[in-house]
This record gives sequence, structure tokens and C-alpha cells, in this order.
Amino acid sequence: MKKILAFLFFKLSGWKVTGEVTEPMKHCVMVAAPHTSNWDFPFAMSTFWLMDVPVRFFIKDSYTKSIFGWFFKSLGAIGVNRENAQNGLTEFAVEQLKKHKQLVILVPAEGTRKRVEKWRTGFYHIAQQAQVPIGLGYLDFAKKEAGVKSLFYPTGNLENDLSEIQEVYKNIQGKIPENYNPIIH
Repeated sequence: MKKILAFLFFKLSGWKVTGEVTEPMKHCVMVAAPHTSNWDFPFAMSTFWLMDVPVRFFIKDSYTKSIFGWFFKSLGAIGVNRENAQNGLTEFAVEQLKKHKQLVILVPAEGTRKRVEKWRTGFYHIAQQAQVPIGLGYLDFAKKEAGVKSLFYPTGNLENDLSEIQEVYKNIQGKIPENYNPIIH
């Protein structure tokens, strides 16, 4: 059902799924960039549904505990207590990836839809500690294309790895271009 809805959404909006990944994406940290608008969520989820990527994402636990909790969980939400999550979210994500052999955690690397000076690097640390690749997911609103550019395997050299990731995103345009800064470090 999700795939049908995603197909219709993309067809009506004129978008297409593109990407270069040839290996299955069943166990990784998926970066979502650029993240500049509330529209990023439906386009990203539709992309992953069309690509058969079983993506999950963190959300305030108040959403998953509400009367509509079933709905958010059906979309892939994992409720987290944000008051306790500041220090423990990375560790929690690593624990989940180690516990489940098929888990894709979607992370908006900028952490917000507003412009930031640089990306947060939690996605990198999660992937490195869990020993999983980073899926380089994208939404290009200028071209109306979405997908996954590649799977990136962290080497442990943070500065070099972030430079390589930054290169992948340099020509991708978010819905609100002035809110996007592809600078990672």
C-alpha cells in the first residue's frame, strides 16, 4: 500500500527516483539531505518506500504514545524521550543497529529545517560505532529527483570522510535553498 501511495505521489508531483546504489540497503544509517522544509518528509519516505528501503526514524515519544501513535509507528517512527536523548541518542541508535540485523535509521544530518553553520556529525559516529555504512540519501528539488547516491563506509578519519560526503551533496538543492548549507565540518 505504501509503495502505491508513493508511486502516485511521485507521479502527481513530477518526481522520479534516481540513484547509483546497487547493493541492498537493509542495515545502515541513512543521511537525509538537504533538510530545508516540512515537504522533505513525505518525499523522503516515498523515495524509500519506492526503493524498498525499510527506513526507521526517531521522533518525540509523545507522538508515538498519542492516540495516533499507531500511525507514526506504521511510518517507521521510533519514539524517544528527548529530555533524556541529548546524551544518549547516539548510544541508543548504535545499540539498536547492533541489536537488529536489518535496520535503516534515517537521520537528518543538519538536525533542523533551518540553516545551520555546519552539519551535526552524529550520523557518522553512529555508523562508525555500529560498524555499518552511511546511506547518502538526497532530495533535489531543482531536478525533482530523489534517491540514494551511494553507501559510504566510514574509515575512522573523520575529516577526510566528511569531506568526501560533503562533495556528494555540493550540487543538490533543497526546497528552500537559503536554508541549506552543505558544510559538514
